[in-house]
Amino acid sequence: MNTFKAGIDSLSLLANLNWDRFLFIGMSAVALFAASYIVTL
Repeated sequence: MNTFKAGIDSLSLLANLNWDRFLFIGMSAVALFAASYIVTL
């Protein structure tokens, strides 16, 4: 159980340190989908 908790803690630390990268990737994907939708109009 301690190993499982340590793994969860390390994943949450990794997510806290890199949240801006996830946001950047997500917003880039949204921008690409929006641009492709606008081009098809």
